[in-house]
Amino acid sequence: MRAIVVAGTDTEVGKTVVTAALAVAARSRGARVAVVKPVQTGVSHGEPGDLDAVRRLSAVDDLHELARFGDPLAPASAARRAGVRPPTVAEMAQRVSALADRDLVLVEGSGGLLARLDATGGTLADLAALLGAPALVVARAGLGTLNHTALTCEALTRRGVRCLGVVIGAWPARPDLAARCNVEDLPLYAGVPLLGRLPERAGELDVPGFTKLAILELGGVAEAEAARALG
Repeated sequence: MRAIVVAGTDTEVGKTVVTAALAVAARSRGARVAVVKPVQTGVSHGEPGDLDAVRRLSAVDDLHELARFGDPLAPASAARRAGVRPPTVAEMAQRVSALADRDLVLVEGSGGLLARLDATGGTLADLAALLGAPALVVARAGLGTLNHTALTCEALTRRGVRCLGVVIGAWPARPDLAARCNVEDLPLYAGVPLLGRLPERAGELDVPGFTKLAILELGGVAEAEAARALG
């Protein structure tokens, strides 16, 4: 099994769309893909969540949500308010590792990289370290992105997690000066390449349009990781 952790610099940066795009690009290269959402927050049971969006955009049905809480909070905070013990990061790692017969498992985070996933303080960065999986960082375009991305990549490095690169999850139709400078400056601050830019509203494209975009922007990443998985 080859896993990639899709981590965000913050919430609402486009992790779900990037996850779906990676799934599409990997499937186009023959990989059997599963997608795991360790914790979904801000969505009540019975309502469509992030994995439903992944299914719609990528046609991947091998989807695994490990916990869900209705409050739109960091996972550990939402679980505490619900009076529920969330699975620990170690238990999440075991659930992901059980998918070892898949070629590629994509693990989509909740909120930013260091948001607490469990009651012991475990984070998505800790989950990536337990899995021995590299991370792909999703950032938003604009002012503040350089600092947030640098801190995110630094936190991954401290835990021994390899960062594949950065993807801008919602590239604006009319980028301002800060967004335009991000293209040049993000690799300098993060110390990793800028791998792609998915446009705003990419998640609203029809499936053929999204497939074409996914292969164009993230096909290289998927090809490299699928090659590692398939030997």
